[in-house]
Amino acid sequence: MRSTDPAGDRARGRGKGASAGLPLRGRDHEMAAVREDLETVRGGRGAYVVVEGAPGVGKSRLLAELDEMARRFGFDVVSVRADELDQYAAGAALQSALQSSGDAHQAVAATDDQRLWLLDGIADALESRAQRAPVAVVVDDAQWADPATLFVLRTLPGRLAASRILWVLAVRSEAERPTVARVREDLEHLGARWLTLGPLPQQELLHIAADVLGTRPSPGLARLLRGVAGNPFLALELVRAFADADAGTGEAGVATLPHPGIPAGFRRSVAARLDRLPEDAVRLLQIGSVLGREFDLGTAARMLGRRVGSLLSGVEAALSAGLLSADGPRLAFRHDLIRQALQENLPRAVRTALHGEAADSLRGIGARSAEVAWHVVMAGGPVDDDAVTTLTTAVQELSPSAPDAAADLAQRIASLLHPHDRRRIALLTDAAEYLGRTRRIHEALGLVDATLSDGPEPLQEACLRLAAAEIHQAAGDDAAAMTHLQRALDLPELPPDVRVRLLKTKATGQVYLGDITAAEQTDTGLVEEAYRSDDPAVVVSAMVFQSQTSFYRGRLARALELAEAAAGHAGTESAGFYLRPPRIPALWLAMVLTATDRLADTERILRDGQREAEARGLGWSLPHWHAARACALLEQGALDDAAVEAEASLMVADELEITRPNPRAHSVRALVEIRRGDLVKARDHLRAAEADSGTHTQRYGLWAVLARACLADAEGQDGAAAAALTGAFGDGEPTRLLTVGPSHWPGIVRIALRGADSSAARDVSDALRSLIARDDSQQIIGAVRAHVDGLLHRDPRALASAITAYRSGDRPLALAAACEDLGELLATSADTTAAIPHFEEAAELVSASGALRDHERIWRRLRRLGVRTGAPRHHTTGPPGWGTLTESERKLIPLVVDGLTNRAIADRLYVSVHTVNTHMKHIFTKLDINTRVELTRLAIERGAVANGAD
Repeated sequence: MRSTDPAGDRARGRGKGASAGLPLRGRDHEMAAVREDLETVRGGRGAYVVVEGAPGVGKSRLLAELDEMARRFGFDVVSVRADELDQYAAGAALQSALQSSGDAHQAVAATDDQRLWLLDGIADALESRAQRAPVAVVVDDAQWADPATLFVLRTLPGRLAASRILWVLAVRSEAERPTVARVREDLEHLGARWLTLGPLPQQELLHIAADVLGTRPSPGLARLLRGVAGNPFLALELVRAFADADAGTGEAGVATLPHPGIPAGFRRSVAARLDRLPEDAVRLLQIGSVLGREFDLGTAARMLGRRVGSLLSGVEAALSAGLLSADGPRLAFRHDLIRQALQENLPRAVRTALHGEAADSLRGIGARSAEVAWHVVMAGGPVDDDAVTTLTTAVQELSPSAPDAAADLAQRIASLLHPHDRRRIALLTDAAEYLGRTRRIHEALGLVDATLSDGPEPLQEACLRLAAAEIHQAAGDDAAAMTHLQRALDLPELPPDVRVRLLKTKATGQVYLGDITAAEQTDTGLVEEAYRSDDPAVVVSAMVFQSQTSFYRGRLARALELAEAAAGHAGTESAGFYLRPPRIPALWLAMVLTATDRLADTERILRDGQREAEARGLGWSLPHWHAARACALLEQGALDDAAVEAEASLMVADELEITRPNPRAHSVRALVEIRRGDLVKARDHLRAAEADSGTHTQRYGLWAVLARACLADAEGQDGAAAAALTGAFGDGEPTRLLTVGPSHWPGIVRIALRGADSSAARDVSDALRSLIARDDSQQIIGAVRAHVDGLLHRDPRALASAITAYRSGDRPLALAAACEDLGELLATSADTTAAIPHFEEAAELVSASGALRDHERIWRRLRRLGVRTGAPRHHTTGPPGWGTLTESERKLIPLVVDGLTNRAIADRLYVSVHTVNTHMKHIFTKLDINTRVELTRLAIERGAVANGAD
């Protein structure tokens, strides 16, 4: 795929084969629709056009007209055209087109997953261009686009919907690639305009003939034009056949046929034109038809056994006949239909042999591996060692930007190898790993099962099962991962390094499952060995593992010490570590901090770590960074921002097509909506959380349990709320309790007591007692224990002690809950006036956090106590309007008015660009607008530019 100037396509070629200056016929309706979309984009809103049709029907010509019109309207046009050879190409041609004009220059991410780096780089470049002028992104022959460009086209049109960008794709009707079909579906979902180019009426074909000949065609030529089935390209080729042979003669303004032997079929027409060419030109065209739409003359000469200079006469003849063009560094067929006709006129055995020879020749000159791979695949098996090496390189180059396409290519290569070839199993193992990074997880696991059924050798089976275990762990199914790991460890004669990897992965899985004892037993000798390793990633991994076991044992100070050491050690290394969440050092450190007195530090740790992950292109980790921020913000009582981060977590996972479960994000959204009072939304989020988490024994499943219990409690189902907690926190150990933030622990006790399940309440109390016995360094743990004791024993002094401790921390909702609990206890006494100040403080705290439902409940209680002032304040709910904007959303508006892109806003506010994307989406929804232009106008009208507040 390359950057093109579509308007120049019409002038490509030489002599009478060129069509410069010919008017576009029969597409007035389509051009009117395109003009309308251009006007829409000029008005500030994105638009989408898909041009579909058979080969030769005029898609490229329509795009050329669109290009010219867009430039006249002041558009910045970014145009690329795909080639059949691009289907295995690494990188994105759209990115290259932007770089060629000075945008999207970004250091390549040093990671095995560059999808986020790719998306953000292209999005930033396009958004920046759209700030200066409306932009048209034009992709011709999208059915052949490289996988990375298709990924961009699936994702960015929706993300940049509020920017002045027109997205135009031309695609063949019979395109069969699944990724192309998904691009079409996604654009259709966005409301794309569909322009299906059908056959032209006969009258339009006669106009085309007259345009070429300069006179009206004869009745005989008109009859022949009926045989092209309304295809304008075929009509042009037929008419040019007369012109090339000086066949048309004019009598009384009518073109006539010199003889009746002109063929009607296009392939026969091309063959007839070849008959008039010298043999050198014919052989050049035949070889070129195999090499591709664009081909290198030197490569063609080598395949012909000739020197380049000896082919110059043949090149000149092909150019003069209008079959080739020479506008760029390579020769190119003027239309791919010409190339296809030439190729299909070759016997299949000849085509196959030529593809094999082309692969050898291209490999010999160091051509890009994707181009060589295409020819090897087209030649079919068997393949030699050099071909396998080249194909494997193509897979490796493709995997960072398009893991699904890399997996497909790896499987195709494996099918070319002998069933007992050891490289076949390695390729299929890689394919499963690549598929595991995409939505095709079930396909990945199915591939593992099918490959295992072939009876691989022990080492190959161990590697397959390790890949399957990592896929299961990433998908949240730790139990299934453990099955594969144990079977792999039972295999004989495994190399020490493979056995160590299996044991480390098993120990990590046991931590995820909450079986810390088993994890510590599996760890025998591994940590000591890891600390002796020269690989810094191994050392950091050991530190994180030790921190995790210490944390879940309740030794918080030790866990924090190890987590900080791991994060510091990782920060001194230039290369990033490929550790899966939550084992990324900074991400794990933030989780430990959330359970300590240093909650405020989590914002800095997560902010810095997430921005570094974005810069390095670690897209697969971003949903976890956003989810961790959501949990930390919820712990801090910042409900609006917690909801935004949870939504951003889900949005970026969807963009990157990550299907790994995200119950924390869904659960946080449910918990926020419960606090706000929208129980319908809370129920929807809970369903998604429970679908992700399975049972409470699975990773993060306790977040869904907590949300289920809180929702039932909010609905007045006390028994169901308490039942939801049964067994979830009931072993007297702090392991499960530490999965959720400390501010939630008293609520668990309150729900259990309300549902008459005192045993569940005592389990939490016992876990807290065990935790403090092992580590009493954290004031928040003491505050929570006092709070829990106050609830269990109805002890006002314990609750008052908890309130005092909470006031020195950063958990306003925990403080509010303790104030309300103390108020309820005091309200049962003879003198209820002592309860009122506590209820009033609780009301202020929950109102400031945006907990509308809690605020209304507390003020209902105050009214029963005789307080008549202080009606509930609405925070961010209600009908669309400026008053519903959150503080964080208002901060963005002056920056939008100043013309900053989302990336620039993120840099200014030092937050993630995905957080900004989510805020912008909410702003548009609340204000019932669609574009930045509308937002700027509203902000100026309201005078809300200076400080972002009304």
